[in-house]
Amino acid sequence: MKTAEKRTRVLVLGSGITVLGVLRALSEVDADAVALPDVDRVTRRSRWFRAGPSALSGMTPDALPQALESLPVATVLMACSDLWVRTVAALPAEVRIRYPASVAPLQALELLVDKGRFGSALDRLGLPHPATRLMNSVQDLAVVPDTVIQNSFLKPVHSQQFFARFGVKAFRIADRSNARDRLAECIDAGFQMMLQDYISGPATNHYFIDGFIDRFGVVRALFARRRLRMSPPDFGNSTSQTSVPVEETGDASATLKTLLADIGYRGIFSAEFKRDPRDGVFNLIEVNARPWWYVEFAARCGVNVCKLAIRDALGQPVETISEYAVGRRCVYPYYDWHAARAELSAGRLGLPGWARSWLGAYQPVFRWSDPLPAVGEVAVLIGKRLAKVGKQRRQ
Repeated sequence: MKTAEKRTRVLVLGSGITVLGVLRALSEVDADAVALPDVDRVTRRSRWFRAGPSALSGMTPDALPQALESLPVATVLMACSDLWVRTVAALPAEVRIRYPASVAPLQALELLVDKGRFGSALDRLGLPHPATRLMNSVQDLAVVPDTVIQNSFLKPVHSQQFFARFGVKAFRIADRSNARDRLAECIDAGFQMMLQDYISGPATNHYFIDGFIDRFGVVRALFARRRLRMSPPDFGNSTSQTSVPVEETGDASATLKTLLADIGYRGIFSAEFKRDPRDGVFNLIEVNARPWWYVEFAARCGVNVCKLAIRDALGQPVETISEYAVGRRCVYPYYDWHAARAELSAGRLGLPGWARSWLGAYQPVFRWSDPLPAVGEVAVLIGKRLAKVGKQRRQ
């Protein structure tokens, strides 16, 4: 009698919509995935959520090596945030042998997370990106011409904590006085900032190239998508998008491959570009060295990078994915409501067009085969709205 093959165990590190997407992507793989017991409530409602051992509850990154002892050897680690991916990359070699992961070297991750070092690397390689200046203090603005300030924006060196604090990825500035005030506010909040050239153009000028590179440095998958709407305007997240051929991104894929090869990258990535309407050049904005919000959208189009990461972590052959479904759309309804309102008010979008953009589109939270996370998210949003109304009435 043939013995059934042992299923791969995967520990998903992180919380939020990215973890939900990873769990769903892993449901299509011959693997048993567990997540941290204290992930967000919405993710815990998923039919594919399984809590890891209690030793993982409330775990800090420093405690990861010891906490892993509660898991079977050969459990694959899949980090879903900047903090966790750096933590996994920094694990001692003997721990990584017992609990493998497909992640880049720590120095490569630090470069991608630190936008100052990231910009310097792009300068060194001669790759297209917006001109950037580090702002260590308000006095650094004194040497910047007014014309440059008026066509720039303030951006943090480390973006995830900044977005959690301010709800945006960056700040537009009107003039020198406004720049001083905003910069002082950000520095006082503990953020290192940069002044970056603003590339004009609508949300549709933003493109993303997601994919995977194996342990030999071979690019095994590329998945391109185009942003259709975003919220907040200018420096928010995609709320509506569509999959497009990689060829539509011009030289963007060549730019990305040059950078990632130079830093010896390995693992899952998601890179953002913006096409400059003045010359048509695709400027590299940032690279996320981990799964992203819409990782399940890529999987449903045919590019399951989570599956590739597991095989690579275990030292198994990794397939090359060269085709995927083009023209499929993904909408995040709650955030797209805010984005569409702005487009409707400006006359750039009509109600019929907005309605059509939702029909047949994938959603990152709602899924017919896994509806409870969406129910949970609606409950959370209603609760927040009621709390806000109650506060306004008391005031």
